[in-house]
Amino acid sequence: MAIKFQYNKTSLTEMGKQLKVRQRALPTLQNKESALRLEVRKAKADSDRLIDELEQALQRYDYLAALWNEFDPGLIAITDVDLYTKKVAGVKTPALGEIHYEIKPFNAFVKPAWYADGVAILKELSRLGIESEVYKEKARILDYNRRKTTQKVNLYEKVQIPGYQEAIRKIKRYMEDEENLSKASSKIVKKRHAEEEEEASAV
Repeated sequence: MAIKFQYNKTSLTEMGKQLKVRQRALPTLQNKESALRLEVRKAKADSDRLIDELEQALQRYDYLAALWNEFDPGLIAITDVDLYTKKVAGVKTPALGEIHYEIKPFNAFVKPAWYADGVAILKELSRLGIESEVYKEKARILDYNRRKTTQKVNLYEKVQIPGYQEAIRKIKRYMEDEENLSKASSKIVKKRHAEEEEEASAV
């Protein structure tokens, strides 16, 4: 990205301002990037942990496999999932609130005794599955923002800050050269005037 500038004091002042803005913002961006990197790892770890818990729970209830054939799948349904927004390192992420279930009434005297346990088991399994998905989405959002922040850090660090520094150097060098040329030309003019005066007085 070429930085556009002119060889004058106004442009030099503007380049200086732009450089300061980026130099001040860079540490904040670097801190945000490392905070997001850490939060992405935490969210992925939480998602993986919940998936493991879900798999362990499924194995734990494996002995009930034959009984699930007797279970009425329409007995319990998820009606709603409350999600709220939580800011993590300045980024809005989803967080799980309450899961709302609709449990159809059943006659405990007619149905098998383990039906109530079956409802509790399904609630537990669904919560683990939903929560792991929420953490997965949280990790995705955080990672997207981390990548954007990394791009900005790289842009400032590797392109813009060195670019503005180089522009300032060029403008200063040009202005110094102009000043030196101006001094040199005024010396030449003075010398010429002096020589002309000497010649005039000699005549």
